[in-house]
Amino acid sequence: MKRIIAITICIITSLAAYAQPHPSAEQAQALAESIAADPALEQAVVSICARTGDGRVLMDVNSERMLVPASNMKLISTGTALHHFGPEHRFETAIAQDGEVINGVLHGNIYIIGGGDPTLGSKDSIAVVLDKTFSLWEAFIRKAGIRQIKGLIIGDGRCFEGMAEEPTWLWNDIGTYYGAGTTGLMFYENMQSFSVGAGKELGAPVDIAPSYPETPWMEFRYNCTTGKEGTGDRLYMYASDLAPVAEIRGTFGLDRARKRLDCSNKFPEYTCASYFFNYLKKKGINAEGFADTRLHTDWKEEGGKTILGKTYSPSLRRIAFETNHASNNLFAETLLRQIGLDMKGSASYDSSYVALDNILKSLKVNTAKGAQIQDGSGLSRQNYVSSDFLCRFLESMMQSPYFEDYVNSLPSPGGNGTLQYNMKGYPASQRERIKVKSGSMNGVRCYSGYIIPVEGAKEETIIFSIMVNNCTSPTWKVRPLLDKLMGALSSYN
Repeated sequence: MKRIIAITICIITSLAAYAQPHPSAEQAQALAESIAADPALEQAVVSICARTGDGRVLMDVNSERMLVPASNMKLISTGTALHHFGPEHRFETAIAQDGEVINGVLHGNIYIIGGGDPTLGSKDSIAVVLDKTFSLWEAFIRKAGIRQIKGLIIGDGRCFEGMAEEPTWLWNDIGTYYGAGTTGLMFYENMQSFSVGAGKELGAPVDIAPSYPETPWMEFRYNCTTGKEGTGDRLYMYASDLAPVAEIRGTFGLDRARKRLDCSNKFPEYTCASYFFNYLKKKGINAEGFADTRLHTDWKEEGGKTILGKTYSPSLRRIAFETNHASNNLFAETLLRQIGLDMKGSASYDSSYVALDNILKSLKVNTAKGAQIQDGSGLSRQNYVSSDFLCRFLESMMQSPYFEDYVNSLPSPGGNGTLQYNMKGYPASQRERIKVKSGSMNGVRCYSGYIIPVEGAKEETIIFSIMVNNCTSPTWKVRPLLDKLMGALSSYN
C-alpha cells in the first residue's frame, strides 16, 4: 500500500493501551444515527458523512443535505489556494514613483502598490514587523536617490476591485474585525482597535477610545452604555467606506474588565499611507502629504510609474496554517480573491467564484451537486454545502501534490485555537491523529477533516464531515456529542 506523506505529528504505533475495540461500519453508522437523534439535537438539522480513503462508507446521515458550513468554508479556500499557487507562493507589495528626481528631490509621488498581502502590518506572529517592512521601503527610496518628495505618499489598493466585503454579509458583522473585508493594500488586518471599559454605574456611558492605528480623519460616535453584570460585551461598530464616520452601539457589562475591542477599518490604504508618511518624516524624508487611490480626489495620476522595489508576504504555507488554526476570515477571503485575480485578472467576487469553480473541476470535484459557495471564510449565511461535498473535496485534496502542506494546516482537537476545548478527556496520541477544521456561528456547529491512521496507509485515512444547523442547545451539550463521533472514528483506524 502507498504510504501517506509523513505528517509532522507523532503517531503512536498502537492504540491498544487506551482505545475501545475497533467499531464495525455498522456500529459506526448506528452511533451516528443515535447522536443525530439525541435530545440535544432534536430540533436541529444534522448531516454526517464519513468514509475511508478507499471508499468504504462508515457514517451517512443526510449526507446530501446542504447546510450552512460556517468556517468549514476555509477548508475550500485554503485547499484550492495551496493547490493552485503552491505552498511557497508569496504576495507582493511594490514601492513605485512617478515624476522625476532632480538633485535628490522627487517631483512626483511615491506609491505603495498593494498586491493583496493580508499580513502587512498585522499583529499576527507570522507577519513581518512593520518597522522592518518600512525600513525596506525606505531603502528602496534612498537607493533611487530620493531625499525629499514634492508630492504624496499614496496607498494603492486597486488590484482588488469591487467591495471589500462580500455583499451577503450581515450589517452587524461588517463593522467587526472578523467582517473587515479585504482590500488590495491591507494594514493591521484592516482593523481598528479600541480600549473599552465599563462605566461607573449601570446605564453610564462606556469608557471607550480608539487605540491603534491612529486615524484622526475618522469621526467615531459612541452610542453605547454600561449594561448589567453578566451581560458581557455586546458592542458592535457600524461603518462603511462611504464616509469616514463610524458608530459603536450596544452595551458593555458592568463587571467586565477593561479590554481591547477590535473593529473594522474601512480605509486601510489611507492608514498605511499615513503611517509610512510619518515613518519617512522621522527618517528625514519629507513628503507633502498622503492619500489613497480609492477615495482621495486631491491628486492626479500622470504618466507611468517606476518600480523601486518589492517586499513579500510570508509563504502561502504559513498563511494557510494560520487561516485554519486561528480561523482568520480576512486571510481566507484574501485567498479566494487572489485566485480570481490570478486566473481571471480580477479579484471581484464574481470572478473569484468562476476561478474557484475551475480549480474544483481540475480536482475532479463535481460542483453541480452539494455546494453553493458565497465567500471564502464562511461568514455568509448564504453558503450551503453538504457533508458529502466536503468529503468529496477533502478526498480530492489527498491527490494534490501539496496535500502534506494542506493537512498540516489543520489543527487537532485540544490544541491551541478554535479547537482547544474539544476532546479534552481523550489521549493526546488519539487527538493528534485528527486534523480538522471547526465551523461555528449562532445555531451552527461543524467539524470536517481527516483522521490519520496509526499505520499511515493512505487508503485507511478517514475523511469526515459533521454538520449541525438550527441548533438551539448550548455548546456544552452539543460539543461532547460531536467529540464522541470524532473519537469513535479515530478508534476505527
